[in-house]
Amino acid sequence: MNKHLFLLLVVAAVSSSCTKNNKEVKTEASPTEQVKPMEAKTNSYYTCSMHPEVHEDKPGKCPICHMNLVKVEVEEDSANQQRPTSSSAGSDSAAEIIAKVKLRKAQLSHFNPDFFPVTKMKMAKKIRLLGSVLQSEEKESSIPARINGRVEKVYVKSTGSFVKIGDPVVDIYSPQLITAGEEYLLARESFNKSKSREFKEMLTQSEERLLLWGIKEFQFEKWFKEKSVPKQITIHSAATGIVRKRHATVGKYFKEGQNFFELSDLSEIWVEMDVYEHDAALIELGQKVELEFSSLPGEILEGEVDFINPVLEEKSRTLKIRTTISNSKGTLKPGMVADATLSLDLPGEPLVVPRSAVIDTGKRKVVWLKVDDQSFQAKIIHTGQESEGYVEIKHGLVEGDNVVIEGNFLLDAQAQLFGGYEDMNTQKSSGHQH
Repeated sequence: MNKHLFLLLVVAAVSSSCTKNNKEVKTEASPTEQVKPMEAKTNSYYTCSMHPEVHEDKPGKCPICHMNLVKVEVEEDSANQQRPTSSSAGSDSAAEIIAKVKLRKAQLSHFNPDFFPVTKMKMAKKIRLLGSVLQSEEKESSIPARINGRVEKVYVKSTGSFVKIGDPVVDIYSPQLITAGEEYLLARESFNKSKSREFKEMLTQSEERLLLWGIKEFQFEKWFKEKSVPKQITIHSAATGIVRKRHATVGKYFKEGQNFFELSDLSEIWVEMDVYEHDAALIELGQKVELEFSSLPGEILEGEVDFINPVLEEKSRTLKIRTTISNSKGTLKPGMVADATLSLDLPGEPLVVPRSAVIDTGKRKVVWLKVDDQSFQAKIIHTGQESEGYVEIKHGLVEGDNVVIEGNFLLDAQAQLFGGYEDMNTQKSSGHQH
């Protein structure tokens, strides 16, 4: 009996020891079991570089283009939770997130991104325009016939000639003008003899009539000294400018009001510029314009917008604007080309990002945001004006969001490799993110 009792005690002791050891092992392993679900594991499949929608379990050829399939390894996060950035959490709907990329450690060693925090900024914009010199319609003038007569001599040789006030332009034969000159001589002689009020009034009326018909005072003073009115009377210019049209020819008869010459005064000229439709709403009267001309190298002329055409040109989709500048030296000629710069201060302080942060697909504009050191997400944005390398953000981002400005095309390529962009609201719960 003692032998059997001893065996029972030994078995009980061993059993108790094993139970205790098992409990200790489970207690020590419990921390490991808590960490294990958080560890990322790697899944792999084979896809085609040209057709990323192809997913195969083993190597082979693409069923579409017959290229060799490429092995792709994807880290699967068992937590399967999105990690939003602190600044954008809750600020944008999930519908704006169209792609997610999580880079593996091997990829991070070759990925050196640069980031920019979305910020507010006062924007100024410079618009480059092409302009052309026009003669100012406000400075156009003419030398008309103020009385009927026939041209006997033309002093202006051709169009393009410069005429200034007081220059002789034509000699005319006009019986009506000759008669008026003789009446002047008679009235003056009569007044000099009698000094009467009646002859004084006649003399005044004769002088005024001659002046209205374009005769200069020194001319009828000469007539009085010579006691004779010439048969050919010289007409002098009452305007200054370049002869644009020359109508006067010897022997041609002109009626009152018909133009001998048409002039353009180039002391001031217009510069007309074309503004593209997308900038048309920014143009206002009084904005500063800087002008450069190849005929004036190194010289910058300044003007202000003094005319905005109310109608857009349908064919060119441009808006005509104009500035007036001084041309006292006459160096600028109609038809010359100007390089113009229009400086604008845009209203308010909008949110902006660098132009390099925006990927423009043609259908939409996308930026990549940093979620954490390994994870990034793509969002659709709506942009406004662009200025000096920065783009106004109308919708899609909030102040402080970290956008990728260098390396975003690598993220774009990675997203395209895994099937391209998609609406994350309609994405099926696949248990992993790229």
